[in-house]
Amino acid sequence: MQRVKRWIKEWVPTLAIAAIVSFTFNTYVAQGMTVPTGSMLPTIQLDDKILVEKMVELTDFQFGDVVVFYPPLEGHENERFVKRLIGLPGDTIEVKDGVLIRNGQKVDEPYLNEKMTYTYGPVTVPADHYFFLGDNRNDSEDSHLWPSTPFVAKDKLVGKVMFRYFPFDHIGGLDK
Repeated sequence: MQRVKRWIKEWVPTLAIAAIVSFTFNTYVAQGMTVPTGSMLPTIQLDDKILVEKMVELTDFQFGDVVVFYPPLEGHENERFVKRLIGLPGDTIEVKDGVLIRNGQKVDEPYLNEKMTYTYGPVTVPADHYFFLGDNRNDSEDSHLWPSTPFVAKDKLVGKVMFRYFPFDHIGGLDK
């Protein structure tokens, strides 16, 4: 009995602290997640594991970042989507002749495997909102298909993808 009491006295505080640190880290700092769809092919494969930095208020989101967010899509509001940030607040976005046009300029997107087969926009991204497209543009449920609004509010962002950690032969950052 003394051995059990000594074990509890020695290990329970350590385990409690580890649990609290882990919960805090996963909730507020960074979290691993598995990519559930092929909408980001070829950049991210189905079932790849990525680390998401979750400190949204401290993050400087840039064009081309890969971001996790909750979409403004009826029936999917509680799902996490992973897409590429295409439009920042104030940007005008258009897809024409298979090319992304941002603020009147054609955008070079070397991470795409094929040209877009649709026409979209132009739309202007409102303040505190963002516009996202998957890298697998012709097979991605992203901003260009959302009927109520193509824009994601800042408070729906989960965080920016920092890197892929599985599979091991593809560990590292993502192309921009």
